[in-house]
Amino acid sequence: MNLLEPVILGIIQGLTEFLPVSSSGHLEIGKIILDQDMEAGESMLMTVVLHAATALATMVVFYKDIGEILGGLLKFKWNEDAQFAAKIVLSMIPAAFVGLVFDKQIEALFSGNLLLVGAMLIVTGVLLFLADRSTSTDKDVSFLHAGIIGVAQAIAILPGISRSGATISTSVLLGIDRMKAAKFSFLMVVPLILGKMAKDLLDGGFTGLGGQGVPLVVGFIAAFLTGIIACKWMLALVKNCQLWWFSLYCFVIGAIAIGYHVLGPMNANSIAPVVSQ
Repeated sequence: MNLLEPVILGIIQGLTEFLPVSSSGHLEIGKIILDQDMEAGESMLMTVVLHAATALATMVVFYKDIGEILGGLLKFKWNEDAQFAAKIVLSMIPAAFVGLVFDKQIEALFSGNLLLVGAMLIVTGVLLFLADRSTSTDKDVSFLHAGIIGVAQAIAILPGISRSGATISTSVLLGIDRMKAAKFSFLMVVPLILGKMAKDLLDGGFTGLGGQGVPLVVGFIAAFLTGIIACKWMLALVKNCQLWWFSLYCFVIGAIAIGYHVLGPMNANSIAPVVSQ
């Protein structure tokens, strides 16, 4: 892999993690366009590292909020910050369960399955379309809301389902204030990504990288810098209710991905999930 490829993938991740168009789906499309021949495990590792970069970008953008939450927790009282942290933990449970129990099956999906990516992008487009038309959005995030949003995040593990798109759309459809929905959506993924990184470290997932180490670092830096810009941009877009543009984009890219799968030069055997591996 030359160094330009991880830069491109990093930029794709940085933009699409926060913009509601599916970072994992676009990474899979990007890997195919760049004609990368990576094993499912290597592909998943690149995806995890790039997600870690955008998790760090989230922490930089919301450093004041994170500081306030940690400060509130240190008071050891059931205050607003402690309750918010508890809601974050609650929202993590569905995705953590799916990630731990179905780890191998999920890894198999990250192998250029354009048909799945295209179909899930269209699902993301439908969610964004519905959310953009929601007008009653003035509620705070409750514990029940946190659980439901957590389920949406778990479903968004599928490549092509936008995590931010699914969680923000679900929040808005539940009547939650748009800015609070975006803040909760961006913060709730940070512990999950850090947990995934810790699990991979313990499992030896970052050992024996060989020549992949430098591309991972380059991709990480590109995703981190792009992510900071995209995160701030997305907050402004959510505030101004401009999600339908992304809905249209998801429909178009999803249709192109499905069309490429059906009519393109790649046959079904070359892009099918490596379930048998």
